[in-house]
Order: sequence, then structure tokens, then C-alpha cells
Amino acid sequence: MKIGVIGDDFTGSGDVANTLARAGARTLLYVGTPKAWAADDVEAAVIALKTRSTAPVDAVAQSRAACRWLREQGAEQILFKYCSTFDSTPQGNIGPVAAALLDDLEAPLALVCPAFPANGRTVYQGHLFVRDRLLSESGMEKHPLTPMTDPDIRRWLARQTQVEVGHLALAALRRNPQAALATLAAEGPRLIVADAIEDEDLFRLGRLARGHRLVTGGSGIAMGLPANFGIEAQRTAFFAGVEGPAIVLSGSCSAATLAQVDRYRSTHPALQIEAEQALSPEQTLAQVAAFLDRHRNAGPLVFSSASPEAVRAAQARFGRERLASAYDRLFAEIAAAAVRDGFTRIVAAGGETSGAVAEALGGNALDIGPEIATGVPALATRGEQRLGVALKSGNFGGETFFAEAAAMLATGSP
Repeated sequence: MKIGVIGDDFTGSGDVANTLARAGARTLLYVGTPKAWAADDVEAAVIALKTRSTAPVDAVAQSRAACRWLREQGAEQILFKYCSTFDSTPQGNIGPVAAALLDDLEAPLALVCPAFPANGRTVYQGHLFVRDRLLSESGMEKHPLTPMTDPDIRRWLARQTQVEVGHLALAALRRNPQAALATLAAEGPRLIVADAIEDEDLFRLGRLARGHRLVTGGSGIAMGLPANFGIEAQRTAFFAGVEGPAIVLSGSCSAATLAQVDRYRSTHPALQIEAEQALSPEQTLAQVAAFLDRHRNAGPLVFSSASPEAVRAAQARFGRERLASAYDRLFAEIAAAAVRDGFTRIVAAGGETSGAVAEALGGNALDIGPEIATGVPALATRGEQRLGVALKSGNFGGETFFAEAAAMLATGSP
């Protein structure tokens, strides 16, 4: 194994696994830290954790355990992968995890770059943009769990950790990045926020990270890492489709997912789960089971996605953490029940929802298939009961994503 990745949520882990596979690395995605040894032919292993919104102490502990396993498998470089919108609170968890990994790996420094230009995420002068808007004006400032109210990644990161934060400006990256990084290292910062506005900037950062024990960033920074190990881009390996009924589960409240829900429910049966129903799981699960049974072969949608205003009102009434936990448990149970009832294709939208679904499936390793949309690969579990899975971050994909994902999981090809 050359590259080991620690992902702080499941959709992002699928995203970076897709990036590494497209760059030619033989890649497996693991649901949680494995107990067994990795397959012999794996060049890149991605461990999908669900630590983005947990307490910092738990996120650090889980990430350290993942790092130990990856190092035991021979990983020469660790990538800590987080969202391209730097989803976190002023307390963490990006800063605390990055600082802990720096210490565990005895790394002198690590690059910090969430940029993903293909999806409109760029970093300039240390500020994160979503297309032509600062992060704090992109809608992410209204995120129900990790409201991003400050676009300055240097300032946001400095709130989360006592590790000194530096900045690698775009001009320096393009002119002489090695000299610029050496100067920064001599000045003391160990977490270096790097500008990047084009894919080529990410490849520059990848080359700059040659030999680094730790790299941190969004999936984009992974594009240039395999080449440092002599891995060349190649065609995606054969990926067989999965036949059988499909289900779509959506818990994301992003603008993109709300549009996808509206589009899909206009032609498919759909059932919305209100906050009160999430807090009464037994009755709700019975209702969902009956709904799925009626629409088994019609690609039914079960969703809790709602407008930011509706989400805030529900959180104020029932409590943010209580409600989030209730929805996670409910979607996990719905996914597990659907699999027991013969559904073989699952499309999940939203980081927390996807995490709950992936954990409920019980599979440990997933093969990486073709890209459904930018940053979202088709996945398939290994083992006797093969399942096709698509795990989508809230803001990814076009309006027809749900139908396209279900179709690609069935055919195994674009």
C-alpha cells in the first residue's frame, strides 16, 4: 500500500476513492477501520469514518486508530480528507484531527487545501470560494450542523487548534513552491493553507507533497499523489452492475439535493419523513415498510430533506443533536430493512445520511466503479450479497442525479 486515506464522512470518502482510482491507483473503500489485513494488490486504501460532526475527542481517537491501521499496512503517505467546503465548527474537527496526525506521524508540516475546482471550490488568498461566492455567502453559512460563517480558512483553522497556521499563496505556488514551503517551514507553521484555483494548481501541490508523511484536503488534492509513487492513470477496472430493486434515501437539505428531490418525486413515488416521525421510529418504520412494499419496483424515494427554515424550526423545537441522531438511526434502519427485503441498489444523499446507510449495510470493503457525477462513484460491496451503492454529498450532482445513479448501479457503466 502506498497511500492511506482517512475520510471524515462517507460521501467524501467515496469522492476521494474515486479520485485515486481515476488517477490509476488500485483502490478500496473501507467502511470504518478494518480489523483484517488489506488485500495484497491495494495501492490506496480509504477508510470512511463518520467523524465530521462527532465530539472532537472522538474524532481524534477514531482518526488515530485509522492511521495506525493504515501504517501497519505499509502506507507511506496519509491523506486526511475532509469536505471541499471545510465543514467544521470553531471547535473542530479538522484542526484537532490534523494536529493529532501531525504528532502521531512525527510530520514537520502538512498542506491544507480543500479546493475542488471541478465542483466550483477554490482557495485564493487563504479564502474559500464556492464558485463566485465566498464560502460564508454560498449558503453554507446556513448549514444545520456545521454553519460556515468565515471564509478565511487560516482564521477558521486557527480557532480549532494551537498549531500555528501558515499560508502558501497562489503566486508562490506557481513560481517556486519548494522554496516558498521551505521558507514557511523555517518560520514555524505546521499547517499550511495552500491556494488553488485550477486543477493544475492541485497537481503542483501533489508534486510538492512528495515525501510528506501527511497531507490534508479535499479530494482534489489526491489527483496528484499517485504519480509520486510511479502510479500512472489507467482505465477504470471492470465493474459489474447490480440487478434488483432500487431505493433512494435523502436526508440532505442542500439546495442541490432539494432540487433533486423535487425532480425525482415528480416521476417516482416518494414519502417524506417529518421530525415528529423520526422521533417515533417504530411507527414510522412500519409506515416506510408498507410504502416500500407497495412501490418495490418503482424506485421509491424516502426523504427528510427540507428547507433551511423548516430545519431550523424543527431543531429549535426538538433539539439539533437529538433530531440529527434520530434521523441517522431511522435511515440506517430503513436501509438495513430494505436490504433484508431484497432491495439491492441504494442511492443515499447527504453526508450524515450516507454515513448511517453505509454503516447499516455491514459490508467492510467496497469496489470503486465509474463516476456517476463529479466526485460521486458507483460502489459495490464485496461478499455473497452484492449491493450497488451511491453515496452523494448534498451539493453534488445535477437535478436528475437520483435516476442516473440508480440506472448506473444497474448497468455498471455510464
